[in-house]
Amino acid sequence: MTGPQPQQPTPPLNPSASGSFPPLQLSPQSGQAPQSAPAPPPSTDVDRLRQIFAGRRSCVLIPTYEEDHVMAMLGEAAVNLGTSMRVWSYSHGVRDGLIANSGRIKDTEPPAAGLYYLLCEANGGITVLQDIVQHLEDARVLRLLRDLIDRVQALNGHLVLLDHSDAIPEVIAQQVTRFDVSLPSERELVELIFATVQKENAVKTVDAKITPESLATMVRNLRGLTRRQAEQVILDLITVERRLTDADINKMLARKRQMLHRGGLLEYVESPVSLDEIAGLTQLKRWLKQREHTLTGEARSLGLSLQPPKGVLMLGVPGAGKSLCAKAVATAWRRPLLRLDPSVLYDRYIGESERRLREALRQAAAMSPIILWVDEIEKGFASAASRSVDGGLSQRMFGTLLNWMQEHTEPVFLFATANNIEALPPELLRKGRFDEIFFVDLPARNVRRDIFRIHLLKRGLNPGTFDVEQLADASEGYTGSEIEQAIIAASHDAASRKARPETDTVVHALKTSPPLSVTMAEHVQRLRDWATGRCVPAD
Repeated sequence: MTGPQPQQPTPPLNPSASGSFPPLQLSPQSGQAPQSAPAPPPSTDVDRLRQIFAGRRSCVLIPTYEEDHVMAMLGEAAVNLGTSMRVWSYSHGVRDGLIANSGRIKDTEPPAAGLYYLLCEANGGITVLQDIVQHLEDARVLRLLRDLIDRVQALNGHLVLLDHSDAIPEVIAQQVTRFDVSLPSERELVELIFATVQKENAVKTVDAKITPESLATMVRNLRGLTRRQAEQVILDLITVERRLTDADINKMLARKRQMLHRGGLLEYVESPVSLDEIAGLTQLKRWLKQREHTLTGEARSLGLSLQPPKGVLMLGVPGAGKSLCAKAVATAWRRPLLRLDPSVLYDRYIGESERRLREALRQAAAMSPIILWVDEIEKGFASAASRSVDGGLSQRMFGTLLNWMQEHTEPVFLFATANNIEALPPELLRKGRFDEIFFVDLPARNVRRDIFRIHLLKRGLNPGTFDVEQLADASEGYTGSEIEQAIIAASHDAASRKARPETDTVVHALKTSPPLSVTMAEHVQRLRDWATGRCVPAD
């Protein structure tokens, strides 16, 4: 009988230190990684799982897409505990989980048959059920599982539900301990890079030369991905050109962004390189500047015990520039900006929406330090403010978010925007949830003037050839996005006449498109009245 062997501890990752990791150079002859490559670190997940087993938790649910990693982890736990491991799946039935290519027990593929066999042959070892959750709609299968849980508990064994879904029936939920698989640590990612290149080099020579500094950057760029995703990013880089060098850092980051976009939970957002590209927001910029020292450790050098800010809520008139504020934070603090759209979290399957939110927050924490932008937060949690017909889903989602806001310790700065204050649960607005609540009002005359200059330059137009003062007067009540659209409309109008836009063209575009402050005057006024005395003006 063979199984995963216990891993030996390694020193903490410090690839930037001189001599910690020499350039990665794989020999075409040997196909081996350099001797100084770090050994696999001890799995913290295995340690956590061992603690759960030691606490006599008879049934553990592990919802994950990384099945191979978890099976290896369970095999290691079984070997360390000196116990057996049996596995059931719909495709293979019951088989030994510690012997490669072990024979399967005949006629145990159907869920009911497999559970009945395991119930009759129960022991004190580890029993793994792969993808059983979807079969629990069958009353017979559910009954057999309940009996198996009780039997395993009586024998001091361990039953593991390894599944892509966590939508377990309520009748067994109280007996189940949830276990979330950690995203790979920096040390694991270093080992993953070495192991992936080594495996590919054994197939065909890979020219891999990485400096310690570039290795550290690559590891940083891979943070937030699962092991499978990180391995795929590395393979994408080396399988075509058969090389991995310092020049591949930007390609790695680009592939990571593509992968996150496919996941649909977090989206990278490009931010301006300078705050000069953002008009107004004077008070917000000052607030950001005052708190920047908590991010760099400058406060600690002065003997001050100050915690970094955790987040702000940005209210405002639609189109007034709340999205621009998120980019201003990322630019001022030089941190990546990731956007979470609450609407993509909701799923028709029970439990899937909560899982998506937990996964998004877990991914954000793993990628820290970042700015996490939750756009139009009322869309995702509006029903939590009142009784709803969604079966309490909004309340559960809202509770998960509040708990994360209160408990998370990773450097993730939450930037939330909202248009409809009446739709927000009052718990979100109380002091302490956010470091500050800002209000973005309609831009003042001097800000509108700067907005015109910025957007004219962005479209290759010289602001000096326009009467910017006249444009600022003509755009009273217009938001920044409406001003931008007026310049675009004027450019199209002029181009259709084979001319360049002028001041009168832009003024005409403004007059023919009434602003939101006119078409939705009552809503805008209510929002401005509510914000008076309750929020800090962003400008």
